[in-house]
Amino acid sequence: MREKEKPVFWLALNYLVSEGLLSAKKALHYFDSEEKVFCPDQHWLKSLKIGQMAREKLLSGELLVRAERELEKLGEKEYTLLPFNDSRYPQSLREVVEPPLVLYCYGQTQVLGWAAVAVVGSRRPTAYGRTMAEKLAEELAASGLVVVSGLARGIDTLAHRAALRGGLTVAVLGSGLDNVYPKENRMLAEKIAEKGAVVSEFPLDSEPLGFHFPLRNRLISGLSLACLVIEASRKSGALITARLAADQGREVMAVPGPVTSDLSQGTNFLIKQGAKLTESAEDVILELPSPWKEAALSRLAEKPRTREELTGREKQVYEALPENEVIHIDDLSDKIQMAVAELLTVLLSLEMKELVVQEVGKFFRRRV
Repeated sequence: MREKEKPVFWLALNYLVSEGLLSAKKALHYFDSEEKVFCPDQHWLKSLKIGQMAREKLLSGELLVRAERELEKLGEKEYTLLPFNDSRYPQSLREVVEPPLVLYCYGQTQVLGWAAVAVVGSRRPTAYGRTMAEKLAEELAASGLVVVSGLARGIDTLAHRAALRGGLTVAVLGSGLDNVYPKENRMLAEKIAEKGAVVSEFPLDSEPLGFHFPLRNRLISGLSLACLVIEASRKSGALITARLAADQGREVMAVPGPVTSDLSQGTNFLIKQGAKLTESAEDVILELPSPWKEAALSRLAEKPRTREELTGREKQVYEALPENEVIHIDDLSDKIQMAVAELLTVLLSLEMKELVVQEVGKFFRRRV
């Protein structure tokens, strides 16, 4: 593959790959020059092991038109395009079996090369899962590691938000940058991009199609030194990410859970298969290669998590909240004999101090 190939060349090839018409491996092997993409020989194309639709698109000239239009759109955005031959393209992704031909990046491209840990899990976590996701992601980010996840509902969202409190995070999309999914996470994506990055291999306006997400998962694991799973059923997409991580030679770790919970079946299964049983950020860091392990442990020791000294009503309410489960406002009111109106005021104050989390339906829990 020649170094001089222009971004429009990579964008054109990426259309074929992103639409499932050609594998990245074949694209890199067969199409090693702009001439072979934009002025292909029909007889040569017939000799290749590629589908008829891919041949037709290569011969029609459609790819050049679409790629040039995409490049124009990129010029109007605050996005950066990282083609496979760009020196800023993450080296870790070059090692995956089917590397993305391009990466669309919103934010800081340099963080894609920093030491990172993937944090993934259920889209509908329990209170226990939420607590562990927030605790571990924040501590990992505070130790100087980048937390990588998929911006999905549930564990992914919690991990990104917690990582922003402690440091940096990278979100990998299963859609285009102009079509953030789920839509409620658009503002979160903006915050991530301020210091971290939001990335995708799919064209800007791509929809969040079902087959995109397994593809996205290989990038989540590929960008990371290790993959940590927090709550997952046996059929969870998080287990796909864990399997991909293992195939890529990354460390796989899992947070254990109660055997009675469906969302513990996946993580407990991983532990049985040899994944590292994980209870703390230190457990994760100890499995990382040098020198990242030593650097992260040093940062973790320097920045112990401190909590404001609470007094009076705030202390009373905080201590009454359970650590690993939620409690309804009415039950909490009965427990400490405090009027709901007053209790809501105290809980709001604790939320602003980032000590309490409110869940849907007026349920509350500690932020561990």
